[in-house]
Amino acid sequence: MGAINLAAKLATFSEHWQPRVVGQFNGHDLMVAKLKGEFVWHKHDDTDDFFLVLAGRLTLRLRTGDVTLGPGELYVVPQGVEHCPVAEEEVELLLIERTGTPNTG
Repeated sequence: MGAINLAAKLATFSEHWQPRVVGQFNGHDLMVAKLKGEFVWHKHDDTDDFFLVLAGRLTLRLRTGDVTLGPGELYVVPQGVEHCPVAEEEVELLLIERTGTPNTG
């Protein structure tokens, strides 16, 4: 398997909130996604949620306060913590989740 070019993978689709699996490791999916607008409040009882912003600005609304991420910044939402991702403008990101974690929206 060769290198994975994240920009090239992101260029293959335009839909928002539809993560695409680009690789796997240790029982986890590596996914790229484009986000725009507001997602639903949700939580994952059995796994953390990893967000790495590649382009744009993402706000993760948490019940305890918002976390805003720019390019090159990441945040891990701990398992069981309610969150609501919001992207005022389009955001491109890398997500890492345990394989089989449902896309809540």
